[in-house]
Amino acid sequence: MTPEALAALYAAAFDDTQPWTPRDFSDLLASPGVFLLGDARAILLGRAIAGEAELLTLATHPAQRRKGLARALIDAFHAEARSRDASDAFLEVAADNAPARALYVASRYREAGRRKGYYRRATGPAVDALLLRQVLADPN
Repeated sequence: MTPEALAALYAAAFDDTQPWTPRDFSDLLASPGVFLLGDARAILLGRAIAGEAELLTLATHPAQRRKGLARALIDAFHAEARSRDASDAFLEVAADNAPARALYVASRYREAGRRKGYYRRATGPAVDALLLRQVLADPN
């Protein structure tokens, strides 16, 4: 996908936040350890470096929600992170984003921290960011 297509999908998926620009996506994709998963329906950007993975963003087009795409991308993210020798995965999610939080809990993420007032909204008060973690290391 082009940076322009990524930015368009992101804008459609997140209408209440500051959109990421094509340049934001270009710069991020050029960063060490960053990888892109997905297609025009849903995308996940991740990073794996120094034994840790970070889910940078997960965006599903509104018309494609509730079809299992996000869950499949999270599973693919975990597999890619493991292939890059990551033993832990982290992500941030807005405390008021109940659907995303439910998805991450179902994917075995647990709260590891909180950033007060991290997400600024166009209207209303700022929202806390929850830092979530999952251990990726294979116990076998």
